Amino acid sequence: MGLGISFFIFGYVGNLLSPIQGSVGLLWPPTGLALGVLLLFSSNLWPGILLGGFFVNLLIWGRPPLVSLAVVTGATVGVLCGYVLLRRVGFRIQLDRMRDLIALVALGAVAGMTITSTVRVGTLTLAGLVPADRFWTAWWLDELSSIMGVIIVTPVVLLASRIRRLRPPRPRRVVEAAAVLGAAFVVMSIATHARSELLFLIFPVLIWAALRFQVKLAAPCVLLVSLLTVYGAAVGSGPFEGQGLSSKVDTVLAFELATALTSLVLAVTTVERIRAHGEVERTADELASVVAQLSRSLGRRLVPPVIEEATDRISGERRVVRERIRTPRDSRVDPDTSDLAHPLHGDTPVTPEDD
Repeated sequence: MGLGISFFIFGYVGNLLSPIQGSVGLLWPPTGLALGVLLLFSSNLWPGILLGGFFVNLLIWGRPPLVSLAVVTGATVGVLCGYVLLRRVGFRIQLDRMRDLIALVALGAVAGMTITSTVRVGTLTLAGLVPADRFWTAWWLDELSSIMGVIIVTPVVLLASRIRRLRPPRPRRVVEAAAVLGAAFVVMSIATHARSELLFLIFPVLIWAALRFQVKLAAPCVLLVSLLTVYGAAVGSGPFEGQGLSSKVDTVLAFELATALTSLVLAVTTVERIRAHGEVERTADELASVVAQLSRSLGRRLVPPVIEEATDRISGERRVVRERIRTPRDSRVDPDTSDLAHPLHGDTPVTPEDD
């Protein structure tokens, strides 16, 4: 029931942001919500998707009951297929590996939403609600908006898995996170109301969020940026003033895709680099320990030059690694704050050194 109500609310918001009334518009959040909730909990929650989607079609868009049922059935099947595909490839809900991000985009978004869009637009065409000669145009818009819903909303929903294990953050981290979100809001507010093209100014803020906070702040920033962009396009303000519908759609969808992938790829790459740094340091510590034990076992009379040379070399290698992979302490992966991945559905979380 909770998923159904949330799906309906997200559908209502998505409809408000759509420049085309009765259509999924430029960003369809319910698809991302549905897939994220299934990944967090269980596929047994699919009736909530069916129920919420049915009332979105019936009450918000005013479609006939049978058409609404057929449309939401296709949406539910598409989300379930995306869920099953992600389970089959070992998707981990923390998005700390590049393979997980690629799987989310290719399987959860593209593959799953292709089924959803085909059934939805096909049903509307057969019912006479979409002209036959506009099938592919409607399908393409539906597909892209559903895909963006998964890419943008699902990572934010998956962050809920970390809340129960979060430790109280340091005050300066809270201030910095608030500064990132504030900067994103201010920049996008200016960019979506200025007549000149200033949307590109948001990329430094997204890079800041990805490098310093990884996915846990990069994903909310992308969602905030996308919502403000879609709103600006819906009301026709700033760079969208005077643009035709087709131009708005092309601009917004391209911008959403660029910002989402840039931010998430950089965030995941940063997490992988931090993990590699931790593994190198752990290996260096183990080697130094082994050499020290060997030195004590053999005593100073046996090959001390060899042992001392090995110890010096290990120390030198550690210094080189630290210089080449320099990571601020506040940005390092912390298992207690769930920056690390764990397998789907509650397996034991790994440490920075485990993969």
